[in-house]
Amino acid sequence: MADTWLVVGLGNPGTRYEQTRHNVGQMVIAELAARRSETLRAHKANARAAETWLRPGGPKLVLATPNSFMNVSGGPVSQLARFYDVPAERIVLVHDELDIPFDTIKLKTGGGHGGHNGIRDVAKALGTPNFPRVRVGIGRPPGRQDPADWVLDPFSSAERTQLPLVLGDAADAVEQIIGEGLLAAQQRYHAPRA
Repeated sequence: MADTWLVVGLGNPGTRYEQTRHNVGQMVIAELAARRSETLRAHKANARAAETWLRPGGPKLVLATPNSFMNVSGGPVSQLARFYDVPAERIVLVHDELDIPFDTIKLKTGGGHGGHNGIRDVAKALGTPNFPRVRVGIGRPPGRQDPADWVLDPFSSAERTQLPLVLGDAADAVEQIIGEGLLAAQQRYHAPRA
């Protein structure tokens, strides 16, 4: 199990939330599973999970989405970490980020939660904020719309045309963090666009 990674996409359960901005982390997990022809199945950690590989002969991946609501994601994530004996530094959390423009991916390890209650709960449950994060930009709401409502809205039609590329980039970033390290992935995704 020394080379096992847990990749968790945050979101809310149920069809009501499936296509909302808050569930972009779960959408990235679906992309990673589809690339490997895997299906997430019920796991006793109040989650859905699939065991697979980064590549043949490469690190083992556990792809997962909690069945809990975003704000209480910590329980399922910490239970999965214990079940698979994965330390925090090998748990890649994929989540939406208001303070990053839509179609932008940012990567980091540790730091604060920036008001993201899912990250806050996971850090509390793990006892550390020091886990890699793939932050998928959803941008701030226009005008005076409450951010709490914005994250629970579906992506706009214009955003939906770009969404497959965003999900692909985020999935690529997860694979690069695990395969080559966070720094290499940051150099790719944080570089200015040409």
